[in-house]
Amino acid sequence: MKNTTRNLLATALAVVGLQAHAAEEPITIAHVAGFTGALEAYTQQLQHGLELGFEYATDGSNEVLGRKIELITKDTQLKAPRARALLADAYTSDNATIAVGDVSSGVALAMLPVAAQYQKILMPEGVADSITGENYNRYIVRVGRNSSQDAISNAAAVADEGVCISTLAQDYAFGRDGVAAYAKAARSRGAEIVNEVYLPAETTDFTSAAQRLFNSLKDRDDCEEKYIFNIWAGKGNPMSRIQDLQPERFDIKLTTGGNILPAMVAYKQFPGMEGATYYYYESPENEVNDWLVEQHQARFDGPPDFFTAQGMSQAMAIVAAIEKAGSTDTEALIEAFEGLEFDSPKGPITIRAEDHQAMQPMYHFRIKVEDGVEWGVPELVDVIPAEDMDIPINNG
Repeated sequence: MKNTTRNLLATALAVVGLQAHAAEEPITIAHVAGFTGALEAYTQQLQHGLELGFEYATDGSNEVLGRKIELITKDTQLKAPRARALLADAYTSDNATIAVGDVSSGVALAMLPVAAQYQKILMPEGVADSITGENYNRYIVRVGRNSSQDAISNAAAVADEGVCISTLAQDYAFGRDGVAAYAKAARSRGAEIVNEVYLPAETTDFTSAAQRLFNSLKDRDDCEEKYIFNIWAGKGNPMSRIQDLQPERFDIKLTTGGNILPAMVAYKQFPGMEGATYYYYESPENEVNDWLVEQHQARFDGPPDFFTAQGMSQAMAIVAAIEKAGSTDTEALIEAFEGLEFDSPKGPITIRAEDHQAMQPMYHFRIKVEDGVEWGVPELVDVIPAEDMDIPINNG
């Protein structure tokens, strides 16, 4: 009898010990992204945003459910096979609860099946519609924008009856999904899409492409307004080259979405240009953004950028989901993410249950030039609320 009692007591103590040990283990979040390569500036901003977001969401403790958050990084070098291998390693060797990345849509798409294979959550940072569309699986949760949100907001800035638009984009998922969504949104507002030009992502000479775009629009006397809409990420500067060739000779205007601040230095050439953006640090008015701007200025000697806000939003969503689930179990987290409303530098954001896509506001801007500011300032014209954008559900 005494031996039985001792055995029961030992078992109970062992269980308590295991529970205490589990409670003390950190919650690992893996940022698996291109820290080197053409999009490294984007990834670094996302990393800063994640760090700041976890700090803000946990009141500086970096703890949730009594456990430390451990943010680890793995460099995909923007190579899809490497990204898949690193993601698998994060889920197995590092026991990551959630992985975040890659900002390249093409690389992110290659990573999606790995999340399904290991039945762990992946938060892609790329924007291609197909990530939460035809290539979606239930382990995917996207807090950043998708191509449709970019497209519909940018179409709202210029598209209307009598407007003719030709487009220029990179020839991969980001560009093609972006143009497809933009064309659909622009046509729905009565505009005509005249021509679509796609170029390799590494293109640096845009002269021939510009001429094709000009030729598609210059003789269209039936168009009340004529635009070239540009979608471009990373290195290369098609907007400046097109402007150098004087599109105004043919009454052609340029329009594009927002970008990171270094890229928007070139926007000083385009005062009055309109478009829409995911984030500019002066556009949102809320306490979270105020904190982000203040802290980023103090720590990095400059304002937060486009992807910094996305990274912070991702971290805040992760903390909110873990708190809601009361667990790091994958199934509990999936349930928590579906319909989750959380705060962010952009204000409240909701994760749509049907496809795990974040529903969020966008910002219609008009470029102005300000003395002492290095970039073209995207002055706020209007906030485009999430409910005013009919974002399609494409995951079947």
